[in-house]
Amino acid sequence: MIADAAGGRPAVLELEDVWKSYPGGVHALRGVSLTIAEGELLGIVGPSGSGKSTLLHLMGMLDRPTSGRVLVRGHDVDRLADRRLSALRGRSLGFVFQQFHLSEGMTATDNVATGLLYSGFPPRRRRAMAREALDRVGLAQRAEHLPHQLSGGQKQRVAIARALVGRPSLVLADEPTGALDSRTGHDVMELLRALHTTGTTIAVITHDRELADSLPRRVEILDGRVRHDTGAWPLTKDSTA
Repeated sequence: MIADAAGGRPAVLELEDVWKSYPGGVHALRGVSLTIAEGELLGIVGPSGSGKSTLLHLMGMLDRPTSGRVLVRGHDVDRLADRRLSALRGRSLGFVFQQFHLSEGMTATDNVATGLLYSGFPPRRRRAMAREALDRVGLAQRAEHLPHQLSGGQKQRVAIARALVGRPSLVLADEPTGALDSRTGHDVMELLRALHTTGTTIAVITHDRELADSLPRRVEILDGRVRHDTGAWPLTKDSTA
């Protein structure tokens, strides 16, 4: 584990010399090492075929590495049984996708509450927490609207609220502005920046270099390798805190 400077922050996610290979000798990732500290806002940028989608799947515990280690809050993902892996994913990570992935027959509140299905909270508490999350993203007045009654930007705000509702250690935003016009995309990024200032750790995965350049930290992926990293935050010695 990478850990050092006093006054630093604990690591939320660590990749140590991670490779991901497929039959036929295809190497999607080649020795990637990356650490994300609590409280960071960073962009992971690369063109199509660079390996960033594979990296997202490993960071999100949706796949396992061929070799190397992925640690989430100090837990080695490859050592966990599927049930414990699912529990850690649900507790530690929130996901925002380009296409929103909202259920058309459910209100904004109920869509957000699905982020808590495996939390153990009773339905009434899940709905209350969902309404709180919608308020955080400025959609309290749209809580009972269905997806077809919302604009693209509002749908993405619902998706962000769903990612935030369980207060995860890390939010992974995969091309969060990709399905939006430029003005709406700008508004969504301003929302993510505002959420970051309140302590949310966010990694934005994108092909948009301009967007990545606007974030405090930029990690460039090319040909399955980290080609450039503008710099991680200092970490505390106990990265599992």
